[in-house]
Amino acid sequence: MKKIFWMAFILLQLIYTGSWAQGVVKGRIQDAKTGENIVGATVSIPDLRLSTSSNGKGEFILSNTPARGLFLIEVRYMGYKTSTQRVDFANTDVLVFKLGQSSIEGHEVVITGSTSSADNRKNSASISLVEREKLLNQSTNIIDALSKIPGVSQITTGGGVSKPVIRGLGYNRVITLADGAKQEGQQWGDEHGIEIDQFNVDKVEVLKGAASLLYGSDALGGVINMIDPLPAPEGQIKGEVLSNFSSNGAMFGNSAMVFGNKNGFVWRSRISFKSAKGYETPLGRIPNTGFNEQNLSGQVGINKNWGYAHLNVSSFSSNVGLPDFLPNANGEFEDGSGNVLSQNQLNGRTLLLPNQAILHKKIAFNSNVLLGSGRLRSNISFQKNQRKEFEDDQSVPGLFFDLNTLSSDFKYFFPDKNGLERVFGVSTVNQKNSNEGQEFLVPNYNSMEWGMFGYLKKSWKETSLNVGLRLDQKQTKSEELVENGTTIFDAFENKFSNLSAAVGFTQEFGELWNIKANVGSAFRAPNIAELSANGVHEGAFRYEIGSNTLKPERSLYTDLGLGFHTEKIDVDWTVFYNQINRYIYARQLGGETINDNGTILPVYRFGQDNAVLTGTEFSITLHPIDVLHIESSFAYTRASNKTTGRALPFIPAGVVRNDFRLEPRIKGLKNSYLSLGLEHVYAQKRIDVFEISTGAYTLLNACIGTSVLINKMPLKIHVAANNLLNKKYFDHLSRLRPGRLDETDPSLGFYNPGRNITVGIYLPFSIK
Repeated sequence: MKKIFWMAFILLQLIYTGSWAQGVVKGRIQDAKTGENIVGATVSIPDLRLSTSSNGKGEFILSNTPARGLFLIEVRYMGYKTSTQRVDFANTDVLVFKLGQSSIEGHEVVITGSTSSADNRKNSASISLVEREKLLNQSTNIIDALSKIPGVSQITTGGGVSKPVIRGLGYNRVITLADGAKQEGQQWGDEHGIEIDQFNVDKVEVLKGAASLLYGSDALGGVINMIDPLPAPEGQIKGEVLSNFSSNGAMFGNSAMVFGNKNGFVWRSRISFKSAKGYETPLGRIPNTGFNEQNLSGQVGINKNWGYAHLNVSSFSSNVGLPDFLPNANGEFEDGSGNVLSQNQLNGRTLLLPNQAILHKKIAFNSNVLLGSGRLRSNISFQKNQRKEFEDDQSVPGLFFDLNTLSSDFKYFFPDKNGLERVFGVSTVNQKNSNEGQEFLVPNYNSMEWGMFGYLKKSWKETSLNVGLRLDQKQTKSEELVENGTTIFDAFENKFSNLSAAVGFTQEFGELWNIKANVGSAFRAPNIAELSANGVHEGAFRYEIGSNTLKPERSLYTDLGLGFHTEKIDVDWTVFYNQINRYIYARQLGGETINDNGTILPVYRFGQDNAVLTGTEFSITLHPIDVLHIESSFAYTRASNKTTGRALPFIPAGVVRNDFRLEPRIKGLKNSYLSLGLEHVYAQKRIDVFEISTGAYTLLNACIGTSVLINKMPLKIHVAANNLLNKKYFDHLSRLRPGRLDETDPSLGFYNPGRNITVGIYLPFSIK
């Protein structure tokens, strides 16, 4: 952690020893047809982490801005198409943004998949944006909310634990970014989710497809970028309180945040709590599937005319039950000694054994400063992830992983010339993991990786072309472990080097049509479990054996997207092809099992085969009339093992979603809506030999919400219903479905959660 402070200190010295002129950006927001001023529009510069809103005259002022440089300005207002403009700050003219009325925003700004903020239509990567309202309304956790995006799925353990899957790829093949840094935990594990406070995320950008060029190893499947709220406008203190309650599992969540900005000094603090009992299926409650979560986070920083420098700290603490109870002949759940669980044990919030405790602490320094004729963007972070698994005694952990990660990322942006962007970047990651428990699944190890890349993007009026090249190296060194004369882990050392390249292209045909295309190569180095696992993975209910002879996965990918956009219709269609040589996965060969202290467990060995994943994603949004909003989407991934001729295991089924949203105008209320959703998931019969197929199912969902003004503050209220008809179903990626819970008896399994009614309130406030 000391390294972070020293590197941050050096960067701050570079900042303060420079001299930059003070900049101010002024402008006006108007209706494109009527010329009327628009009051309350949000104006932001994402790359500088600055925001404000237009006043009663439609005017805005952004102070503490650089006096030079090209930056993208975004203007948003409900009921209008989002407007973006790349502005040269050396030009002091008053900016005028004319917004056209539209129920479809059309020009979302994204920061993922490129080196700086860009209009999503000019970004070659396939990126979906999820705003805060959808993150809170109809989901039990943040990954559950993202799983509604075409091409995105989730590996679940009940209602509280979810891991993301993008186009059939998950675990270490998907990178999650938070506070600008790659989230480092035990990503290879099944039984815990993303260690991020759901309530502290302002919006999420999901990049679907390989992204090793910009993000290095582990970005083979895609990137999920969790973006925190922008600092408050100059001279304001703002905040929010929110609370929700869900009927299934009696889950409640509460969070409060306050943040402010005084003369460019910005600060933010948040506290959040979540708790749930075991989840309920249409046949009853599943014991020990509850969880408790407590989160603290904060930020301090400065926004000045030279850029910004922010320090973020967070502490994520979670306790999660691991379902290990099976019903007897009478349908009553018993523990390992044959004792029937009491009603207090079944319905209480106290977790039973086994369970796990996860503590994730992070400190991250982010800056974007003018340096020379260009600018330097940096991220330095330290993360400490501790995972304890309790089996027989709540005070003595069986498994106990202590993972410490120090990472850095620097990107230098050369001055833009005639639409040409040039970026050079370097990154490093140093990791140390130690076992502090009584059992072992992976050895103590150290790993170090570094990467460097060059990126060029040339933009014309309606065309853009980007190319990049990246070199990476990763070294892993593990320690030998001998217990009672038996060697559990052999010492080994691996070093992998890889070269990645990518080309992206976008073409707009006026305001109506656009196409996107990408082709390139990507890679993923094997994780520590794949290289060295040798033990019982209690949460996955199996014995895992790794191999330190595994080689990195190599991906050759391409995708093509077509978009059509009007004020009433928005259509996006994408097809992709991803050939992964030396694809790593765990498999059970010949029904192999092992006797572990009287318990028969299936043995899974990590191996490599060549694989191909292809698929398509389609979405259409219709606004036949102003108050009616219709969305339909379809996603399908086909994954084949080219070596065995069979399907790859644990691939999500195809899904069709239809949502109908009515937005009536009610006197005294604002932003009222009523929505109905129909989700149909196809049967998944393309399975490997050790899997069990799952059937098709259809779910009905609904949501209603509105806002009322309380002392000029909008109190938002919503009621949402998931699985309204209480349908019995097995999701193919559920870890509790038949064949995953107890593979020695594949008939055992638990249905996914039944009906869930959620009531939520959200109150933002502002103090000048």
